[in-house]
Amino acid sequence: MSKSPFLTQNRETMRMRGYSIRTEKTYIGWIKHYIRYHGRQHPAKLNAEHVKMFLSYLANSRNVAINTKKTALNALAFLYNQILMQPFGDLDFKYAQQGRRIPIVLSPSEVATILEKLNDRDRLIFSILYGSGLRITECLRLRVQDIDFDKGALIVKNGKGNKDRTTILSHSLIPEIQSQIEKSIEIQKKDNATNIGPSLPHMLGKKYPSAYRKPAWMFLFPSTTICKHPYTGISCRHHLHDTVPRKALSKAVNQSQIFNKKISCHTFRHSFATELLRNGRDIRTVQELLGHKDVATTQIYTHVLGQHFAGTTSPIELLQK
Repeated sequence: MSKSPFLTQNRETMRMRGYSIRTEKTYIGWIKHYIRYHGRQHPAKLNAEHVKMFLSYLANSRNVAINTKKTALNALAFLYNQILMQPFGDLDFKYAQQGRRIPIVLSPSEVATILEKLNDRDRLIFSILYGSGLRITECLRLRVQDIDFDKGALIVKNGKGNKDRTTILSHSLIPEIQSQIEKSIEIQKKDNATNIGPSLPHMLGKKYPSAYRKPAWMFLFPSTTICKHPYTGISCRHHLHDTVPRKALSKAVNQSQIFNKKISCHTFRHSFATELLRNGRDIRTVQELLGHKDVATTQIYTHVLGQHFAGTTSPIELLQK
């Protein structure tokens, strides 16, 4: 099914509309799942009721998370609206409401303990997550040109929502980042000797054939292997896959014996925001650094700090007087 003309049409449409590779893979996966669920019937022969049946199956038989069901629905909405031109309209399908989740954060001492357990490269990755508030994919996609040492800033390209933003760069990390850049450029020089370079966004390689030789386009954290570009099929070096730092983090957390918290790469971003607010930074500034569209998303970190209870005394305190 993966080579079918129908799925190829879906991929080409997503690429034409500028969807990320991650979104493309996710949507294609859900479309395949939907077709298999309905006995490999062509989606053009199915309708809104079949979509509802599939979503009910995910909710009741697979017990998938609410956000996962929403992603599946988005994939099918793309299929019917953009490919088949058969909008299924309002499904009258009600999701259970996602309850508010207070993010798990690390104390500065816990962050320091974990960082000590990592090798130089992985320690730098997680230092950037904690020091600049990046998502793991945003960090791994950093290129040499995205680092502004003079202004002490990192430029995040095509972040969540396909938006660019600027966030802070810790001066304490500059020597390590400069060292990592030197290592990356050495890898690029060796690759260039065989006409290979970093993977380039969209069709930039065709517009600027020698761009892969420019240090500015080299990834800060390049992959250890060569791969085929998903769009052009040209051999190139992509950035490090996110499974690498995730595995390193899991090992470091176990060695740190922090067993009372569920720690992921995103925990460092949560901790970044919490520490900024704890130290008196304006919530609007934190919102901008994190790239949140709505300040309400950023306000969740005030609940971590307990600031929404400021000035409120527990009734038990009154019994002590």
